[in-house]
Amino acid sequence: MALHETIEQTVTGLGYELVDIERTAGGLLRVTIDQPYVQGAEQFINAEDCEKVTRQLQFVLEVEGAAYSRLEVSSPGIDRPLRSEKDFERFAGELIDLTLKAPIGAAAAAGSGVSASRKKFRGTLERAASGWQIVWSEEPAVKPGQKISKKRIPAPLQALGFTLDEIVQARLAPVVDFKGRRPKSAPATEI
Repeated sequence: MALHETIEQTVTGLGYELVDIERTAGGLLRVTIDQPYVQGAEQFINAEDCEKVTRQLQFVLEVEGAAYSRLEVSSPGIDRPLRSEKDFERFAGELIDLTLKAPIGAAAAAGSGVSASRKKFRGTLERAASGWQIVWSEEPAVKPGQKISKKRIPAPLQALGFTLDEIVQARLAPVVDFKGRRPKSAPATEI
């Protein structure tokens, strides 16, 4: 059995989702795991989860005779990679960083103000009729303490449709809120 299949069976058998497997030239075997997606429930990987998977993988990989010098099991982190259709469905509506294989080209850039050679985008992931789209605004970020005129016209939203075959990499955009996690449905209130 191939190493990837062995690791995937072990991880899913323990009740986790396999996100990524990486092998380095130095013998490091890095396995990234996540909690399975449950609608409306936000669950995170903790140290005990990683330890549980590490112990089981050490046993299984020894039995299979897999060659590695060091095993590392971790969570996907705040910049989780999106690889499968299931990942895109799970994180629809979230802010992502997207890198395309080829620039968008003159036809897609015509009349939009976007450079035809652009390949990297940050915006909100949405489902589209022909696959997926990323929606963003070219409005500059507001600096802390900066006053914004109420008469200012916001920059228009732009959208770019894509399929999974057209992307090199897609990740959740790492957004850090030092005020703590807030439920998505409840508005933020100041105390």
